[in-house]
Amino acid sequence: MGTNKAEAFSKKDNRIAGYAKALGHPARIAILNLLLQKKTCICGDIVDELPLSQSTISQHLKELKESGLIKGTIEGVKVCYCIDPKEWKAARQVFLTLFDQYASIDASCCS
Repeated sequence: MGTNKAEAFSKKDNRIAGYAKALGHPARIAILNLLLQKKTCICGDIVDELPLSQSTISQHLKELKESGLIKGTIEGVKVCYCIDPKEWKAARQVFLTLFDQYASIDASCCS
């Protein structure tokens, strides 16, 4: 098993990578789209909407929650998930900053 070299990179680079990992699966994108449409969602509702098992959706929710893009609150035996607005704005900003750097690169570098 390889070692984790994340500490060799900047906090910003690790943050972008964490967001990218969370966004790197179509099921997680579908979950985010559901949360964006409904503004809030109970886990069982997500299972009803997507062609995935409860355990698979739970794993995807865990990845999204670890990235900070969503948050969950416990309501009895259910967990209610929603977009974390503060983290969502932060993710948007780090990706915009990354992509905006391209404007200063010579577009003919590989042509």
